Amino acid sequence: MKAMLIFNPAAGWRDWREEVLEIVSYLGQQGWDVTWRETWGPGDATTFAREAVARGYDAALAAGGDGTISEVVNGLVGTEVALGVLPIGTGNVWAREMGLPLWGIIHRHFLEEAARALMEGQRRQVDVGRAGQHYFLLWAGVGLDAKVTEVMEPRTRAQKRWGALAYAVAVAAVTRDFEGTLATITIDDQVLQEQVIVVLISNVQLYGGMLRLTPQAQLDDGLFDVCIFKGHDWTSTLGHATAILTGQYLNGPEVAYYRGQRVVVETAIPLPVQLDGDPIAVTPIELEVVPKALTIIIPGDMPEELFVNQRVQSSQK
Repeated sequence: MKAMLIFNPAAGWRDWREEVLEIVSYLGQQGWDVTWRETWGPGDATTFAREAVARGYDAALAAGGDGTISEVVNGLVGTEVALGVLPIGTGNVWAREMGLPLWGIIHRHFLEEAARALMEGQRRQVDVGRAGQHYFLLWAGVGLDAKVTEVMEPRTRAQKRWGALAYAVAVAAVTRDFEGTLATITIDDQVLQEQVIVVLISNVQLYGGMLRLTPQAQLDDGLFDVCIFKGHDWTSTLGHATAILTGQYLNGPEVAYYRGQRVVVETAIPLPVQLDGDPIAVTPIELEVVPKALTIIIPGDMPEELFVNQRVQSSQK
């Protein structure tokens, strides 16, 4: 395998450079030809991913968090260069969805385990979403969650050390003054009008790393899973939070679940929009699925329910 490793030194709650360099050496010992690239600012990971495509690499390995992965995806869409991940971010939602090992007391050597998963992994073609010129792998959020992201990003390394607690504090602060907004939501040919708190347009099952908000989502079905959280003010948000924590959020009338290829969200007042955890725009926004536009490397024991297409290829070419 000829791979480009794209390292984001700002990712995660501490400096992972030494451990990532050890992985480069480890992959080299296993016969991989690995080129090192290091990001210095927004957009660099996309530039390096495009370089990997232009130079005929087999894979681009994103050593970072979900933001780094998203940038790499934007450089790989529509090509045969496969995305691999070494998860050193804070949330690591994509890595969790893939079942990759993450840092922990019992996973001190998680990066070596992740590298082994890459070497033994399979290649799959998965869908991505597109909003204008931006592609996203995980989800797009409109409303409250995007407002929280707008408040939180970019974060310092000190803020990242607080992990989910930092987000919980931000959610509480934003929720206090956030009001539901009248929205017209078009999903393929169906037009809905709702007072909304959050509209989640997802390509994956997980949200925020731990919540499986769109449990029917599959990575290669050519469809978004759309979860609409309705409401007027902080009391609605509190009700949704309680229902999510108890697993009952899909049973009530204040949450609607749809599936479709194209989603347009228009609102009475502009609402922020986030893609893969990064604030990107405001409404109105149009999103569409680009089917099987990205090749990824996944662990061999990944749950099959995440895929419609059962056919696999070895990650080794």
